[in-house]
Amino acid sequence: MNRDLRIPDGAASADSRLMQLQSRLPKVGTTIFTVMSTLASEKSAVNLGQGFPDFNCDPALVDAVGDAMKNGFNQYPPMPGVPALRQAIAAKIDKIYGHSYDPATEITVTAGATQGLLTAIMCAVHPGDEVIVIEPAYDSYVPSIELAGGKPVPVQMTLGADGYQVPWDRIAAAVSPRTRMIMINSPHNPTGSVLKPADIEALKDIVRGTEILILSDEVYEHMVFDGARHESVCRDPELAARAFVVSSFGKTYHVTGWKIGYVAAPAMLSAEFRKVHQYNIFTVNTPVQHGIAQYMQNPAPYLELPAFYQRKRDLFRAGLKHTRFKLLPADGTYFLCVDYSAISSLSEADFAIWLTAEIGVAAIPVSAFYQSPRESGIVRFCFAKQDQTLQQALQRLAKI
Repeated sequence: MNRDLRIPDGAASADSRLMQLQSRLPKVGTTIFTVMSTLASEKSAVNLGQGFPDFNCDPALVDAVGDAMKNGFNQYPPMPGVPALRQAIAAKIDKIYGHSYDPATEITVTAGATQGLLTAIMCAVHPGDEVIVIEPAYDSYVPSIELAGGKPVPVQMTLGADGYQVPWDRIAAAVSPRTRMIMINSPHNPTGSVLKPADIEALKDIVRGTEILILSDEVYEHMVFDGARHESVCRDPELAARAFVVSSFGKTYHVTGWKIGYVAAPAMLSAEFRKVHQYNIFTVNTPVQHGIAQYMQNPAPYLELPAFYQRKRDLFRAGLKHTRFKLLPADGTYFLCVDYSAISSLSEADFAIWLTAEIGVAAIPVSAFYQSPRESGIVRFCFAKQDQTLQQALQRLAKI
């Protein structure tokens, strides 16, 4: 039977109006990470831009997840996460940082750290609230604040002989009666800097006697080098009482594509966090949770991670010393920032494009980590790669 499939004029007009949807994030386009990874693929460049390993995780972890699937753990888990995993997370935090979280009420498993960051902001930040963001900053922070109706208040790190530092006097000056939250990130992406005990004391002095919350992005917590320790907010009871602490199994276990992390926070904050979490994603895939819970019974993989990545850092830095790049300190994470001012006067974005297209090595311009692009003549490399990948990149960079 023939049907008249013509669209009525009124419907076409309605479709046209629908296409004029007002953006909730009008300033957001395709991320620099997607742009550079696409260009790297087109040019067959060594991709040291986007932060992901090019090597496999421990087969024992894959086996643990596979066993969970075979054993029938394939239906919805509890909304805050599988109890065994939350217990393992709480035990790890207690052992390493000396802070006791109740796994039933204070640990929530998330679909990666980025979801944890967004959910923490959405549950705590109201329209008109201000959130202090230390720049350069991971690119999800500002859009998340804006989605909540909050106002990002950027404070830029200083850059000197000792690398990037947080200017706590400027943080204190940025606090206003509207300040609801301060976001910190250590070890820090993109700079590779880490907070020290004096930084923690400065932060405590700023928030003491206020209702300001802390959102602490600690996804690289197990990547601190040269014998230093990670100064987690969990270590300090005064800060832990007002903090959401975010971490990532993807970073720790080399499985960034699994998108699983967690948020630790006091019961009152966790209760509000879970209100948003349950309508955001509800819960995280079951077999991966069970597999990681089993795998965490052996602490060696995360305890050995600092040495694992420090060796890669040292290999990469040693190779770059034979180039015209100026190396900035890299005390944590798997990122290294370099100053290219002795090589080119191009903008950071243009230099990264040139480096990818002409030299065959992809990097990320640090200017992309600011609300308003700031030129410092610095790009970021990721050294979470196989040794042969790093050696190939170094061979190409030596041509500059």
